[in-house]
Amino acid sequence: MEGKRGKNLTEGPIRKQLFGLTWPMMLGMMGIVIFNLVDTYFVGKLGVQQLAAMSFSFPVIMFFNSLSQGVGIGTSSLISRNIINTDRNEVRKMAGSALLLGFLVAVVFTVAGLLTIRPVFTALGAKDSVLKYVNEYMTVWYIGVPFVVFPMIGNNIVRATGDTLTPGLTMVAIAIVNAILDPLLIFGYGPFPEMGIKGAALATVIARCIGLVVILVILIKREKLLTIYIDRIKSILSTWKNVLYIAGPAALTLLITPISIGFITRILSGFGKEAVAAFGVASRIEMFVLMVIASLGSVLIIFVGQNLSKNKFQRIFSALKISSIFSIVWGILVYVLLLFFGKPVATLFTNDTHVTGIIIKYFIIIGASYVFQGLVMLSTSSFNGINKPYPSTLFSIVRMLVLYVPLAWLGARLFNINGVFWAGFIANVTVGILAFTYLLKIVKKMKTKN
Repeated sequence: MEGKRGKNLTEGPIRKQLFGLTWPMMLGMMGIVIFNLVDTYFVGKLGVQQLAAMSFSFPVIMFFNSLSQGVGIGTSSLISRNIINTDRNEVRKMAGSALLLGFLVAVVFTVAGLLTIRPVFTALGAKDSVLKYVNEYMTVWYIGVPFVVFPMIGNNIVRATGDTLTPGLTMVAIAIVNAILDPLLIFGYGPFPEMGIKGAALATVIARCIGLVVILVILIKREKLLTIYIDRIKSILSTWKNVLYIAGPAALTLLITPISIGFITRILSGFGKEAVAAFGVASRIEMFVLMVIASLGSVLIIFVGQNLSKNKFQRIFSALKISSIFSIVWGILVYVLLLFFGKPVATLFTNDTHVTGIIIKYFIIIGASYVFQGLVMLSTSSFNGINKPYPSTLFSIVRMLVLYVPLAWLGARLFNINGVFWAGFIANVTVGILAFTYLLKIVKKMKTKN
């Protein structure tokens, strides 16, 4: 069997296709976000110090996820532009070479991470007993990095064929396994040992291992996109070059966020461990409420990539219009809900009134910019879909390193913790408008040339 050819997104009703691809993609995003929220919930029951330790780990975990997601985006972009017109054997070689690249990335950064836990987290502001909990958590988590990278790239390969449901269901299954294992390993119920925060990390690694097995079976048995055949070195390097053309800027774009969040975490550490804990909780809730837009953005990579291969620019314009309108409506809806339900949501994760008070401030200020943050997310994905990744990187640099971090540093000194959050608001609004406007200009220019 040659496997499925892939879903053709260059014909048919655009709104229906975007919806049909986005809701299964959202399942995957939901799995990832629930993964983080469940960990945060159970670790929060251990105390503020453990919750702060997990919050310190957040930017570093995002850093490694960004590297693997960058390779995944590069792979998805490459395969989506070839799945319709290219020989299946060539696509199979591309997929195998991309996974090999991911393996090498995972090995290098697992070793680097294990060797730098103390200096990295000390630089982020972790101290004393909090640093001890960070070390317990991250030692186990780093060992599981390869099990994060492989499923992430594998899921992107499956999505590039036009199937977003299978990866979504896989991520939900992984999240369920993690949710079951978390209390067992953290608190030591039944025959399981009480491991504390280390148990949360081990639950993550075990769940990811299961995800790895599932995605390999899908790629080998169903999609026929993996084989034990090793391609020529020249072909492998050629695929790596094509993947890295997108993956390099995409990973850099994604890395800018955790690096910047690391700086923000450092700034907030000056207000105490409660501020760091609150920022970690708020960031995870933010991931949850914006996962619909993140899912739609991932779909645009596939949709735009396929239509670009057929020079169907009008379909690309229509997709961007539909997506932007939805993003605006969703951002407004989410903000209103957080204004009314932000406090009860915050108290799910901690009973500390100081921490919940900071979380609510975050929602009130930064939540008002979610409309524009959604436009940023759609724009960065679409730039990768049209094979022009560098604007994504530029706008991410402007948003996080030119605006957010410097303004947060200044705001912290002038307006205390509220000043940090207003910096995030300004960065989201400014770059949201600029990025989406420039995206439309670039697509229009490409259409004129063709």
